[in-house]
Amino acid sequence: MSAGLLFSFVIGYFVLLLIVAWYTSRNSNNDSFFIGNRNSNWMLVAFGMIGTSLSGVTFVSVPGGVGKESFAYFQIMIGYLIGYVTIAYVLLPLYYKLNLTSIYNYLQTRLGFKSYKTGASFFILSRTLGATARLYLVVKILQDAILSSFGVPFWVTTLIILVMILVYTYEGGVKTIVFTDTLQTTFMLTGLVVCVVYILNAMDTSLGSALTEMGEKGYSKIFFTDPNSKLFFLKQILAGAFITITMTGMDQEMMQKNISVKTLKDSQKNVITLSVIMLFVILLFLVLGGLLFTYAESLGAHYVTTIEGGKEVTRFMLEGKDASADKLFPIIALEHMPPVVSIIFIIALISALFPSADGAITALTSSFCIDIIGMQRKQEWTDQQKKKVRQRVHLVFAGIFLIFVMVFNEVNNPSMINVILKIAAYTYGPLLGLFTFGIITKRQVIDKWVPLVCIAAPLLCFLLEKYQQKIVGSFEIGLELLIINGLLTFLGLMLVSKKQEASA
Repeated sequence: MSAGLLFSFVIGYFVLLLIVAWYTSRNSNNDSFFIGNRNSNWMLVAFGMIGTSLSGVTFVSVPGGVGKESFAYFQIMIGYLIGYVTIAYVLLPLYYKLNLTSIYNYLQTRLGFKSYKTGASFFILSRTLGATARLYLVVKILQDAILSSFGVPFWVTTLIILVMILVYTYEGGVKTIVFTDTLQTTFMLTGLVVCVVYILNAMDTSLGSALTEMGEKGYSKIFFTDPNSKLFFLKQILAGAFITITMTGMDQEMMQKNISVKTLKDSQKNVITLSVIMLFVILLFLVLGGLLFTYAESLGAHYVTTIEGGKEVTRFMLEGKDASADKLFPIIALEHMPPVVSIIFIIALISALFPSADGAITALTSSFCIDIIGMQRKQEWTDQQKKKVRQRVHLVFAGIFLIFVMVFNEVNNPSMINVILKIAAYTYGPLLGLFTFGIITKRQVIDKWVPLVCIAAPLLCFLLEKYQQKIVGSFEIGLELLIINGLLTFLGLMLVSKKQEASA
């Protein structure tokens, strides 16, 4: 597949985004950037949030993970449904009642100023790490497939993509992203369906027959019943619920799109619609993963175990190339499918990249301006001054993204979805504890101690994970580390709190 041809389609896709951005950002202001003037269409938000929720990591890592974990990820999706219902009927009514622009303002209202700053800071840390991990994976694929053949260094590729994102989000912010996310989700889902249909045709089989073959090979197992395993279904379902509550319901990026919808009722419809669609989309990604491994085996792929550094390492090899985990889908799509399907794959991959990166930079800019700088409290600033500060912060976060993508390139983890979920477990745990404490208790914290509690909880989780064999034996701690982190934060807040004094 010609790298030049692929590159021309990438440029054409970006031009289309620019046209949409120009149209939607006309007459935009700070309210447009932060919350879309609270006038977003709930159906557009729901559909566009699919792309934001999935990202390039889901597009590549979920299918690639089927080789080792079968359809276990679907257990997490069941938990997602529970989480989305909680967001719709517990968190959203709270956010709309307080008329929030930043959801972390709730923490100031309920717990105090330092609690508010702590929550916003953990969001900024978590979203920066998570978004750059997602961005790295897709940039790496584009680098290997297209830009490396032109002699373009990896850092230049990353810089080009970040500049593209800045160009179409610089003015419009959320108002623009609601529309570009919808466009990008359409392309991404089209690519998913086309790849599934192509592989079924190439293998001359039906979906039912393919699922039967996957089952025989052990690729389609959903429920795991060993309580000690990190894939145990109760652990995964609980983890899925809390991952959704924290990574969506307590995340400024995801919630600023929801609260950009005019009414609470429409916002709730958005979240419930999103949850149902996501269930079917993830299932289709898992089916694609099973198809990819089955198709690769028909092309001669096989597992090879070697000893590296005194440890056994198993890789899935296809024609002498490592096609394990995140590498499988790109190799099949770009080297073993017709050019037209390869082009669709690249466009779909870019469509998965932009929603996760553009929304993250916009949300981080919003949170830093509102929560850290306190822009809305600075009455002496003119709208023009606020706009200049917001634009500078936007540029700074783009620079931070560039640095972290380069760091991930040095680490080069084989499965980025595991990296992202691990980051979430450590950085969203304190947010889970803070919001839960505020919502379900009437106690008042000693505000100055809150930052220490929120730092101590992840550190204790790190020690627990590091020495888990000595502490809990054969029991494997997996994604439930997020729940443990939130619980430790909650207990710490209980220790530094007192009963709220009754008002006179």
